[in-house]
Amino acid sequence: MNKKFIVLLLMLLAVCTSAWAFPYGKVKVVKSFPDYKVKVVKQFADLKVKVVSNFPDREGRWQFVDSFPDFTIQYVDAFADFTIQFEE
Repeated sequence: MNKKFIVLLLMLLAVCTSAWAFPYGKVKVVKSFPDYKVKVVKQFADLKVKVVSNFPDREGRWQFVDSFPDFTIQYVDAFADFTIQFEE
């Protein structure tokens, strides 16, 4: 019984921590039906985004594209899924 409980707990922990991971990769800005709604802020962002032209291979690295995105975003002023701050 203890082994099953530990395995279940570890599986639950893995699911919960993956849910908090922020997206990275190729992103397309859309006006409707986005994967994520984001609000751009100057301070205290949930995610600092660095815009790159190649290899968006870690959290917070985004490459803006017009086709074949990994995910889509919509800029909003309210009810955002998370906030972002662009790095210089």
